[in-house]
Amino acid sequence: MKSKASSPAKVILFGEHFVVYGVKAILCAINKRITVTAETIQENKISIKSNIGNLELEPNKEISEINSPLRPFYYLANKLIKNQNTGIQVYVESDIPLGVGLGSSSACCVAGAAAISRLFKRTSKEEILKLAIEAERTIFENTSGADCTVCTYGGIMEYDKKKGFNKIKYEPNFHLVIANSEIEHSTKSIVDSVKQFKEKNEDEFSELCKKESKLVEDVSELLKENNIIELGNKITENQEYLEVLGISNEKLRKMIQIGQSKSFGAKITGAGGGGCIFALTNESNLEQTMNEFKNKNYDCFSVKIDFKGLDTF
Repeated sequence: MKSKASSPAKVILFGEHFVVYGVKAILCAINKRITVTAETIQENKISIKSNIGNLELEPNKEISEINSPLRPFYYLANKLIKNQNTGIQVYVESDIPLGVGLGSSSACCVAGAAAISRLFKRTSKEEILKLAIEAERTIFENTSGADCTVCTYGGIMEYDKKKGFNKIKYEPNFHLVIANSEIEHSTKSIVDSVKQFKEKNEDEFSELCKKESKLVEDVSELLKENNIIELGNKITENQEYLEVLGISNEKLRKMIQIGQSKSFGAKITGAGGGGCIFALTNESNLEQTMNEFKNKNYDCFSVKIDFKGLDTF
């Protein structure tokens, strides 16, 4: 028995860091994907093969004892073969850069949950999402589930810490040029530094949250209108707020400046401190923006919004 599933990566368009403190964030799925193939095998083992390494273990190991980035797959396989007289082989293929804030782990969890669960029954997207968030908690204990949600359903969504997610039904037409700083960063340490900023600057932080909330409200309307120029202005404005939080650095600022020179707007996406930035473009300035980064030897690629989300076949 064999099952296959594919899930997209994601970008945070607006609201990173502020979302922790009750402001809405806007995320979108992008057309870079992870594909997971799962099959039942006769041996009593769980075997995972990927481009970042392999993992092979007997079932029923303590998940806390498994020191591997592949442990979400083990968690899913181990959970789903209980009361099944079988082992599982999992193959992972990815075209998503790892560890740069594009949701590779969430996409893995969603595609893994779909491929493995559907070896045994016809699971719904809601069931798959629940399994994926469980699996993601084996690597990010306090995950909000927002990344897994947008990787499951695709398109653009608003995420609110209290109210959860709301899918935005509009389908704007733009490209994002994503450039990688190739600076390693710790999401936890950057989140902690923002918390320290808040505690030392309560009034300033409160004012920033109000401004970000208003910005996100405005963006929802601009997405409806496909108003790319004004969206670009909001991206630039959002970056100014992130600069105040102290999550940028000289290299990221230089990259954002390069992006803004030809695009409609550019900003950090994700935790900051490293990882990626994106620049908003359409057909009129996509190639010029790409060339600006390439001419200065930055690794970059272009993406569009993925409206499909999880795909099983």
